[in-house]
Amino acid sequence: MARIQAGVLAVVCALLGGVGLFALTAWLLIKGGPQVGKHLGLLGHYFIGYSVTWPGSLVGLVYGAFFGGVVGWSIGKIYNGIVNRRNARGSCPTGGSR
Repeated sequence: MARIQAGVLAVVCALLGGVGLFALTAWLLIKGGPQVGKHLGLLGHYFIGYSVTWPGSLVGLVYGAFFGGVVGWSIGKIYNGIVNRRNARGSCPTGGSR
């Protein structure tokens, strides 16, 4: 089985998380309405400083990038650990080789 480059996966997930949260916040601000981003604003309970405002979208960009990177790196490391464990066994449970 192929290994995953955990660092590259972390960068990709960081970009997706950061730009994604920024874009969602910006879209709600452009869309407008009486209660802008009522549900997305609940992230402010977890991400200190985040709100559905333009400055909050920049805070969301940073938080999204950080947590996206951590999740991507963790997935890569866990996957590689499983691959290493499987490769260390070297044979199928029935005795045949892979």
